[in-house]
Amino acid sequence: MSFTAPIPARFRPSRRGVLGGLAATAAVGSTLGLAACGGGNASSKEGELRILVTKHALTKPMAEMAWTKQLEEAAGIPIVWEEVSADWDQKKSTMLAAGDVPDLIVGTQAINDSDLATYGTLFQDLTEDLPSLPNVQAMFEAKPELKALATQAGGEIYSIPGYKRFWPPTVQHQYINRQWLDALGLQMPTTWDELFDVLVAFKDGDPTGTGQAVIPMDWSPVGTGGFGYFQAILLLGSTGLPISGGGGQGYFLQDGTVGNFMMDERYKEVVAFLARCQAAGLISGEVMTQDYSAYQSVGRGPGDGTATVGFTWGWTRSDRFGPDIAEQYEAMPVLKMSADQSDPVTWSYDQYGENFPGNQVVLSATSKNKEAALKAINAFYDQDMSIQVLFGDIGPNIEKTGDSSYKVLPAADGTDPSTWKWTSTLADNGPVWIRDDIEVELPADLQEAIDESVPLQEGIDNMDLDKDVYPGLFIKMSAEDLNAMSLVNTTLMNTTMTKFAEWITGGSSIDEEWDAYVATCQESGVDQNIATMQKYYDDYMASKG
Repeated sequence: MSFTAPIPARFRPSRRGVLGGLAATAAVGSTLGLAACGGGNASSKEGELRILVTKHALTKPMAEMAWTKQLEEAAGIPIVWEEVSADWDQKKSTMLAAGDVPDLIVGTQAINDSDLATYGTLFQDLTEDLPSLPNVQAMFEAKPELKALATQAGGEIYSIPGYKRFWPPTVQHQYINRQWLDALGLQMPTTWDELFDVLVAFKDGDPTGTGQAVIPMDWSPVGTGGFGYFQAILLLGSTGLPISGGGGQGYFLQDGTVGNFMMDERYKEVVAFLARCQAAGLISGEVMTQDYSAYQSVGRGPGDGTATVGFTWGWTRSDRFGPDIAEQYEAMPVLKMSADQSDPVTWSYDQYGENFPGNQVVLSATSKNKEAALKAINAFYDQDMSIQVLFGDIGPNIEKTGDSSYKVLPAADGTDPSTWKWTSTLADNGPVWIRDDIEVELPADLQEAIDESVPLQEGIDNMDLDKDVYPGLFIKMSAEDLNAMSLVNTTLMNTTMTKFAEWITGGSSIDEEWDAYVATCQESGVDQNIATMQKYYDDYMASKG
């Protein structure tokens, strides 16, 4: 995993299942009627398999990957690729409204549960086609939870999920420049107040010795649809409020009770602290406007061994800061709000969504090449194919050391392993089944991510995975509930994300506006969404016995 380019749908407050599906706005009314009519399928042509793939901006053309030629051989007909690296949500809404779907759409959550609830008739129910997908059937037998993840509330299987196996409980880590701390004679901060003082020292104390201005704090771009990975909302962990997948649209589970942190006093505390930091000039001036590429580039410094950012979040040190200055940084534990805090800290639990990515590939209901499309889907979940889709071609990226053993090779171009992976293949965006019985010598960044999760383990250990992590992956809502919730969330995000930016940049005061803001949030219908999610959660837990 790496996030060295603008965050595609794969990395936004996605992530998956119910909470992921709610990140998209479901179309209703006349659009729903259009979808139900089918709308034709001009994108499917006999004799060629048209595959639309959502991919990272760094990823090279599909035709340059050796495994895509193997996929074409398995399909038995030529593959025509449509490659999308930006503006997918806009393109998708136009495509779905027109009912104009290619044979296959590939990409984790490229088509999500909300899309399926609204446009299900555009996609093939694969339930009766499973005998033509022996690799998928074997995956479902080995991992029954994946079949549950794939199955909609009505029993349909419109999309196939995947299994990545190796990802740690959290993929979001907190970093501080240890070299700067040492240069200024500072201790590692353990509370918000201590962090504030350290950031002030970074700003005023010339920690690089160059006299150049630095950025004390920075985080990844926050979109209009909610929170995602590597953002300051992770400070909620300091308050003891558990989140997963980066926060999304604010829904969380604590002690078995669903809530939305956008209206929680603990969220107010986080935003107030960030506003205090901003007022003191401690946050990047571009934090609300930069894209992901700029965020990553700034974090890697000017290229002369000098760091630019003091405190931030990311996947790994090598990915966030690049190989030249990564060693300057240290992974941090969860901060406390205050030294006398009694509430236990938490963190973001991401492992469900990372290791069980949902909705990775869908098949058009009107494909003129259904047999070839099914062969291609099945090929994605082949043992050799899956390892290549995730890490790159056997040869330049992977050494096959035995029938069931592999070694992921270092980057041939000298970059960090995360960037290398995303440049070479679909990586996390591709349909994969990494079997439990194969041996894989992992790339350095995955081991790095596992090691850098250790300081955060206390926060993870303080979370009960049954009572503090909403099992959205495995809960399938009805189309009616998904559509109703999505409409509410559109209204809710219009209020919450606008205010988040205003409060932090000083455009208005959170203390003065909080009560009116909460009332506006409640007017959106969010309490009904919470009640709906609570019912599904209670039913799910009861079904587990």
